[in-house]
Amino acid sequence: MSILKMSHTRRRSLGLTATAVAVALAAAGCGGDGGNTPPALPGNPGLGGDGVVAQSVYDAAPVATDADIPAGSTMDAIRKRGHLIVGGSLDAPLLSQQNPVSGTIEGFDADMAKLLAKYIIGKPEVKTTTIGTQTREAMLQAKSVDAVFQTYTITPQRATQVAFAGPYLTSGLAVGVRKDDTSIKSVKDLAGKTVIVGANTPAVTALPSAAPGSKQVAFGTDPQAVQALLQNRGEAYVQDFTLLASNAKANPGMKVVGEPFTTEAYGIGLNREDAQFKEFVNNWLKKIQADGTWAKVWEGTLGSVVEGGAPTPPVIGSADGS
Repeated sequence: MSILKMSHTRRRSLGLTATAVAVALAAAGCGGDGGNTPPALPGNPGLGGDGVVAQSVYDAAPVATDADIPAGSTMDAIRKRGHLIVGGSLDAPLLSQQNPVSGTIEGFDADMAKLLAKYIIGKPEVKTTTIGTQTREAMLQAKSVDAVFQTYTITPQRATQVAFAGPYLTSGLAVGVRKDDTSIKSVKDLAGKTVIVGANTPAVTALPSAAPGSKQVAFGTDPQAVQALLQNRGEAYVQDFTLLASNAKANPGMKVVGEPFTTEAYGIGLNREDAQFKEFVNNWLKKIQADGTWAKVWEGTLGSVVEGGAPTPPVIGSADGS
C-alpha cells in the first residue's frame, strides 16, 4: 500500500490526497446505491461542507456516446446490465461510507464510481460489493466486479495482476493543525516546532528533512495523537493525508493544511486483460478532470475538511504501473 495506506492497513487502510480519507462495514455482499444523492452544500468554501456531493454535479456529468461503446465490449455489457459493479468499502469516511440513515454510499471513491456509471449507462447506478485488500486481485481476475475503487495504490508488482486506470487520486503525508491555527500552512512551517507523529510511521523518517529542527513527540495510536494535538501538546500532527482528513471529519477542532508532501498514487483497478476498458476509463478521467467535475467531487468530499481549494488532479499514466 503505502503511506496513504496508512490507516487502510490499520483501519482497512484509510487512503486519500490534497492532491489526495478510510474503511469496512463488513457485510460481504452488495450495497446498492442508485445515485440518489440528496442536494448538499458544494463543499470547501472555508470548510464546513457536509461531505456530500451536490446532485447538480451528477446532473451535469458527461455521458459516453454510442460510438464510445463498441458492441461486445465491457462497457456495452455494463450498459445492458444497467449498473456498474464496484469492489469497495462501506465504512471509509469521506471515501466510501454508507449513510446509516439514507443507505446511500458517500465519499470520493463512491462518487467517482457513480460518475463512471453515469458515463457508461446514463445514470449513476452502482452496486458496491464490500471487498478486502487481500481479495481485490482475485475479484478482478474472476470478473466478479467491473472495477475497484478503494484507494488502491498503484505498484508495478500489482500491475502484473491487474490493470490500473489513473491515477485518479494521490495522497501522502500531510499536516493537521488545530482549527484556529493560522500560522501553519504547510510542512515548511514546522521547522523548529514540536510535531506530533505516530510511532513507527513514515513521518518519523520524513520530518527531519522536510522540517529541519522540528522536535517529534510520538504516540502509539492515532486517537492518542489527535487528542494530543487538540490538547496543545504539539503544534501539528503529521500523518497520512487520508487519515488526517478522516480525523478532521470526526473532530471539528482540527483541520488539514497544505498538500501532501510525499506521494502515493491511487488507481482504479480493472481486469488486466481488458486494455479497451482501461483506455475507456482513462479517457473518462481526462474528461472529468478537464470539465471541472473531478474538482467538484473533491471539494464536496475530501475538500470539506481540507483548507484550500481543490488540488490539481494527477496526470493519467504518471504512476509506475499505471
